[in-house]
Amino acid sequence: MVFYSLISRRRFQQMDVLEGLNVLITISGKKNKLRLYYLSWLRNKILHNDPEVEKRQGWTSVGDLEGCVHYKVVRYEKIKFLVIALKNAVEVYAWAPKPYHKFMAFKSFRSLPQKPLSVDLTVEEGQRLKVIYGSLSGFHAIDVDSGTPYDLYLPTHIQGSIHPHAIIILPNSAGTEVLVCYEDEGVYIDTYGRITKDTVLQWGEMPASVAYLQSNQVMGWGEKAIELRSANTGNLEGVFMHKKAQKLKFLCERNDKVFFASVQSGGSSQIYFMTLGQNSLFSW
Repeated sequence: MVFYSLISRRRFQQMDVLEGLNVLITISGKKNKLRLYYLSWLRNKILHNDPEVEKRQGWTSVGDLEGCVHYKVVRYEKIKFLVIALKNAVEVYAWAPKPYHKFMAFKSFRSLPQKPLSVDLTVEEGQRLKVIYGSLSGFHAIDVDSGTPYDLYLPTHIQGSIHPHAIIILPNSAGTEVLVCYEDEGVYIDTYGRITKDTVLQWGEMPASVAYLQSNQVMGWGEKAIELRSANTGNLEGVFMHKKAQKLKFLCERNDKVFFASVQSGGSSQIYFMTLGQNSLFSW
């Protein structure tokens, strides 16, 4: 196995490869800036076969954004939106193709009543754009046209603050039904805050990370086991026990593999991948 050093001396909080745009998008650095790295530039650092690419700057910043907490890339028809959670605001950018070839500012929502920790964007019935974000008190929405924020779901049965894990826009719901995951459970609501299902997704233990998979399943990484559950029903569909207790964080899903990393003190970590079979976990 050969390892290549592509980007050095930077701490990465989040990253995604957008192959259609030929970029790697990241939150990185001491100031948690949002950056785009060009895949052609990264590839040339390995192959060294294109002098023209080597001369160019390999990255660009998205706006002047600092203190980024979380982002989500949302594709709607031919438009790619980038919704970003900052320390006290949410920004929405849209991809501008050539000759611009970059994300450009679309909407900005400042002075929010809660600090956003996770964020997503839904398009209700192909017409109304709504930002959905999680905070220490629960989940909230912003009507993009009016800029009006409102509470979606506040888990009042939990004393103190919560940890919002994931916001999952359920497929085949015209963008109007959401599974919000926090602490060790998940609740099904619509984009107006109404409960849509009596069932509650209940994890066997408190997960450190939760992610939605293309198979319409939700994966949760606990210290003792990894659980795979149906996004529609919350039912357990697979479980994989750890050899030793450890904290794991979701990175990305590529083809039939899910990549995640161990979270260790001192900044070091190991990266694992798991191959998914039909309704079961095969190996990692």
